[in-house]
Amino acid sequence: MERMKFGCILAAAAIASILCLSRAAFGAAAEDSSLQGRIEQLEKQVADLKKEAATTPAPGPAPAAPAEPPAKKNVWSNLDIQMYGYVKGDASYDTSRTNPGNFVLWVDSEATRSNDDEFNLTANQTRLGFNIAGPASETMKASGKIEFDLFGNYASENKAKLQMRHAYMTLLWPQTDLSLIVGQTWDVISPLNPNTLNYSVLWDVGNVGYRRPQIRLTKGLPLNDKVSLKLEGAIVRTIGRTDPTNSETGEDEGFPTLQGRVSVAFPFIGPKPTVLGLSGHNGREQYDLDNTGRNADFDSQGIFLDVFMPVTKWLTLQAELFSGENLDTYFGGIGQGVNTTTLHEISSKGGWLAASLGPWSKWAFNVGAGVDDVDADDVAVGARTLNSCVFANTIYSWNKHVQAGFELSRWNTDYRGPGDADDTRMQMSFIYNF
Repeated sequence: MERMKFGCILAAAAIASILCLSRAAFGAAAEDSSLQGRIEQLEKQVADLKKEAATTPAPGPAPAAPAEPPAKKNVWSNLDIQMYGYVKGDASYDTSRTNPGNFVLWVDSEATRSNDDEFNLTANQTRLGFNIAGPASETMKASGKIEFDLFGNYASENKAKLQMRHAYMTLLWPQTDLSLIVGQTWDVISPLNPNTLNYSVLWDVGNVGYRRPQIRLTKGLPLNDKVSLKLEGAIVRTIGRTDPTNSETGEDEGFPTLQGRVSVAFPFIGPKPTVLGLSGHNGREQYDLDNTGRNADFDSQGIFLDVFMPVTKWLTLQAELFSGENLDTYFGGIGQGVNTTTLHEISSKGGWLAASLGPWSKWAFNVGAGVDDVDADDVAVGARTLNSCVFANTIYSWNKHVQAGFELSRWNTDYRGPGDADDTRMQMSFIYNF
């Protein structure tokens, strides 16, 4: 448009010059009124074009292209984070009172209340977790895990709180098969769990081991093409008890608990390697008797054997045995670790065996049994001395996300003195995996 205006001005100026020259050359013709009028009209158009050009700004540089929008940041992280978990609803009926109720650890004494049945309905086993991967270099890979369920302390059943299950980081050096774990996760000792719908997976009835803060080092050692050895060692937080001075006895000792495990994987009779492991731990609590400085030391120690054996594609066997003392925070001793009256550790022994069958089409089955046998001389009258359970369950998968299961279990708990108790539990579970 600007170029057209300037072209018109130049054209008009050229025409005016030609007319002026014509006027000078032909003076007689210029007197003609018609010609004079046309000349005046053209001169006026030239003047108007000059005026318009003077008021129009000179063309400037072309406007700059719009800047690129800033790159959006990942809402989660610059690492690979995958969320997982499930929603689980459990309905259960027990023929006797159990502890704690939503799941079973043992049967309450029937010395005063015999066959006092109960019904429970809960969603507290619902679980949420995050797997975190990266960063990775040529020599090291980093990862982490955070996982919760809803069995934290709560004021009432419909006000459950989060409970931290796992929160740890892993550094792995693949070339040397060496890894370091820092945070909270499963104990090194006694690493297996049976497949039960009951949340407590036979805790306090033969299955020991739990989760606690730790620093763990693991080293793999291949012995040949088919046999491999694994060495695991950890320093872990000693979970103790409150003493008369209101101190926590584990931290008051001033030294962590030590755990270790050696395992070997080798071909046996099944399609996958059989794993045989031997583990142990040693820790100590400092129990202050009063504010004068008098105290008693409580040892916590144990030895554990674990076996994982895939027999066929549809049958897998698992088993663990244990023997030790002061194992209450490891779910041994039927929840009893120390007799604070005699100031003596409580000894116990036991184990469990379970078989997983299937899946066949959409069905899977699990059966098993466990027992925890406490030294009756170590506990007071009224305390638990023997706890046993036999269970069987079936789980049906509607699809890869939705499952329903039914479990039947029989529980027996003996006490020092009167009060032995038994319970039959029927549990229905619905699970939505994501």
